[in-house]
Parts: sequence; structure tokens; C-alpha cells
Amino acid sequence: MDALATLLPQGLDPLIAVILIVASAFTSALTAAFGVGGGIAMLTLMGLFVPVAALIPVHGAVQLGSNTGRAWHQRANVRMDVAAPFIAGSVVGAIIGAFVVIQLPDALLKLVLGAFVIAITWAKIPGIDKLTRTGLAIGSVVVALIGMLVGATGPLVSVLFAQFFANDRKALVATHAAGMVAQHGLKIIVFGLAGFAFWDWLPLIGAMIVSGYLGTVYGTKLLERMPEKSFRKWFKIAITVLALDLLRRGLMGLG
Repeated sequence: MDALATLLPQGLDPLIAVILIVASAFTSALTAAFGVGGGIAMLTLMGLFVPVAALIPVHGAVQLGSNTGRAWHQRANVRMDVAAPFIAGSVVGAIIGAFVVIQLPDALLKLVLGAFVIAITWAKIPGIDKLTRTGLAIGSVVVALIGMLVGATGPLVSVLFAQFFANDRKALVATHAAGMVAQHGLKIIVFGLAGFAFWDWLPLIGAMIVSGYLGTVYGTKLLERMPEKSFRKWFKIAITVLALDLLRRGLMGLG
């Protein structure tokens, strides 16, 4: 443990680091199988142990590695005709986010995001099924800005992409990974330019990425075996649970 401690940021217990590395495998498997859930689960766990100032950038770096591994492992199912406009919008959103400080209460942001995710998952929003790639590009600008503030926007991206992949769970999960690579990659660039010391966290981030890839391999096998109908049911359940948790945290924050 003493040797491991020398590779970790000051103040982070080696046992906690081991827990985070193991958890990375499980959360990556969750997202690889169901297309959602792992990022927020990882953010919640890291929030218990990682300093607030480091939470969003370190989580972003881990998720960049996790989603890169998933996009590569499932690359045959990535739909670039959908991913490309999303990535283009994300670049615009990241540039805006680098220069514009958005003063929105964190609790209010969580409430709005949670309510929107539930609405778009269960309610028939007029015109949402006709969402064009131009509309997706515009939406990704907003998602990129939100990601700078709350860290995990996976559920929102998932429900947006679900409009394009109503009957293709493999394309949904793989294309979601490609989109999130862009979102997290741009986030890392912004935090790096802002002066965050990623180097101090690099050994832990690297170990979590490696364990996350192992989880991706297992989760992809589960996805391959899962019937489309079962995937859609559990996808909606997972999205709803995550959105309800956002609402809970938003209400607690208001109190």
C-alpha cells in the first residue's frame, strides 16, 4: 500500500483508490450493456472521496478513457452520420464554455435536467421524433455547456440519440460512446488550459481506464445477448432512476 500511495495525489487513501479502480470496471460494464448509468454512478462514488475542485476534471478524464474504449470495442456499430453533427455542436459548446461563465445554481440545473430527461423518456414531446441532425448539433452545444457544470450528461445524450435508433440498441450504445468521447475530450482540453494538474492524478486515471475497458468487454457481451425489447425496457428504467436522483439532489440543494 505504501508503494501505491506514492503514485496517488496527496491525501487520497490507497484503499479508496483500489475501490475506485474496481468500481470503474463495474460502471463501464453497466454503460456498455445498457447505454447509460455508468458515468453518473462513477461521479457519485468519486464525489464521496475526491476533492470538489478535482472531481469534474478527473471524472472527465476517466470517462474519456472509458468511452474511448467502448467506442473502439463497439466501433462496427458506430453511426458517424449521427455522431458527426453531435461532435461538431460539442466543439462549439466547449468553445463557448471556455469563454462564458454561466451563473446558474447547481440545484436548479439538476432539477431542470432531471425533469427534461424524464419527459423525453416517457412523454410524447411534439416533434422530438422528427429531430434532425441539425437539431442534434444545436442540442449538443447546450449539452456541452451543461457538461462543464454537472459533469455527467450521459442520460441526456442517450435519450437524444434514442430518437435516431429506435430499434438498434447496438448503434445507440456505440454511437453514444463516440459522442461522449468528444464531450469529455473537449472538457479535458478546457480544464487543462485552465491549469488543472492532471499529472498528479494520472496513475489513478490510467488504472481506472484499464479496469474500465475490461468492464466494457464484459458489458458488450451482455449487450450482444440481450433482446431488443429487454434492452429498451431496462434502458428506460435506468434513465428514469438516474433522472429521479438528479431531481432528488436538486431538491436537496434548494433546501
